[in-house]
Amino acid sequence: MKLGIIGGSGLYAMPALADAVWRRVETPWGAPSDALLEGSIGGLPVAFLPRHGRGHRLLPAEVPYRANIAALKMAGCGMVLALSACGSFREAMPPGCLVIIDQYVDRTHGRAKSFFGEGIVGHVSAAEPVCRDLADRVEAAARAAGVRHVRGGTYLAMEGPAFSSAAESRLHRAQGLDVVGMTGQPEANLAREAELAFAGVGMVTDFDAWSEAHVTTAEVMAVMAANVAAAQALVVALADVLTCDPLPLPSVEGWERALDGAIVTAREQWPAATVARLRSVAGRVM
Repeated sequence: MKLGIIGGSGLYAMPALADAVWRRVETPWGAPSDALLEGSIGGLPVAFLPRHGRGHRLLPAEVPYRANIAALKMAGCGMVLALSACGSFREAMPPGCLVIIDQYVDRTHGRAKSFFGEGIVGHVSAAEPVCRDLADRVEAAARAAGVRHVRGGTYLAMEGPAFSSAAESRLHRAQGLDVVGMTGQPEANLAREAELAFAGVGMVTDFDAWSEAHVTTAEVMAVMAANVAAAQALVVALADVLTCDPLPLPSVEGWERALDGAIVTAREQWPAATVARLRSVAGRVM
């Protein structure tokens, strides 16, 4: 099964890819953030996509999330690992730590959050947005790579691009949230609509604004550079884990059947143009 990797801030290339070629993809939702870098790691086929584009050209709200997920699906990916920089609300998740996310809280606004609409209504369950089987293998890879990590955490997706005020940060910490970033959603939910196994990893750069230990930009950039190295090591180890222990199909969670019963619009009412567009991500049920 082909692995799609979405690289966050600081992660714009994947040196471990063998026979890597940048390939431009056009989707029914427009162009993704950048071309896909396709190749293999240890024999596992991989497609890498820099979320903000090479050179970091896109604000979080400008990222074409639907096109990104569609591009990975159209490239033949069955699973997606999304890596993103984040702040932490927990002392147990310090800068330099990778957090294997298990839940998301979406407080973004104004973003296109579904492939459905324009005549076809679909509702997928996002109760468990992360594929547990894939997260298990990410955790095994983190151990194998010797990467500092925490398994389990709730990711707050905020709109940005400004960071939280100290009051907002203290509120989020009091609400029991663990890390904060600007890109985790609608990415996770779109992957579910596309019936992809999805796992997210937050790369902690700082303690957000709740902590009195305010950091400088230079310090954050230094941590980010170390995090990128850790993420690269994680991906190499994950490829090895997935080669030795592929995701089981059919899955216990049923992520590959997420659209079963999700479409509520009567089939005879489906607009032909919408069906044509959805085939790229939901061809199994179209």
